[in-house]
Amino acid sequence: MGFPYSEADWAVVDGAMFMGAGGAMTGIYTAITIVGSIILLWKCNRVEQSLYESSEN
Repeated sequence: MGFPYSEADWAVVDGAMFMGAGGAMTGIYTAITIVGSIILLWKCNRVEQSLYESSEN
């Protein structure tokens, strides 16, 4: 595949190297991931707490 420029030097790189640079989707995907992680942690904590309380009895 090789380096995408004629010379392997960072001086020739003048912009972002991925297509989503400067767009809104990067932030939207990050927000979706954060919300999903918080929901997952909340639900797992409820399950673990109920299992812990049931094992004490």
